[in-house]
Amino acid sequence: MSMTLKELEALMDRNGIEERIRQYVRQCISFHNWAAPGLLIGVFMVDLALEKLGVKSNDKLYAVAETSKCAPDAVQVVTHATVGNHRLRIIESGRFSITLNRPSSDGEAEGIRVYVDAAKIKNYPLLNQWYTNDPAFKRVTDKDVIYDDILRGGRRILSWEPVRVKVPLKGRWESVTCPVCNEVVPDNLPKNGTCVTCAGTRDRKST
Repeated sequence: MSMTLKELEALMDRNGIEERIRQYVRQCISFHNWAAPGLLIGVFMVDLALEKLGVKSNDKLYAVAETSKCAPDAVQVVTHATVGNHRLRIIESGRFSITLNRPSSDGEAEGIRVYVDAAKIKNYPLLNQWYTNDPAFKRVTDKDVIYDDILRGGRRILSWEPVRVKVPLKGRWESVTCPVCNEVVPDNLPKNGTCVTCAGTRDRKST
């Protein structure tokens, strides 16, 4: 299942996709390296969250992705909240969902959570088969049809809700040296006196 950017551009033309979304799609594909269906859904999720949160162009954002598949790349490209700058957290819940929020200094922030609605996506049967990993989808000869479903569906397959997000407060730490590998780590991470990697290796050897 694959679609070139040129083919996708034609589909976006046919479905009347706004230039804002089209630009997001182009940037995300360039970053992700291919037009993954989940990436395109992620673009619509981020766009909806931005609107409901009332984000302005210069707003600093934080994000949580409940999956490591595709959606985090849409978040990183569009919002510039990344794993590397510590503004994106990935919490594997198995749900295809993202949450965006602004900074907060009191430990909690108002956020917007957007997710694929299991009831709404059923209005697009083939897309639903793909999304739910239905064995019937394996028998579909033209699997690229789900790209049209995603663009036609857009936000129609999504729901959103306001949420309270716990914001990790910055704490002070000092560096310590792991006695096993002799590498430096923050003092709040070691387990039983060694870094978590060496502790894990030691635990495996003891079982």
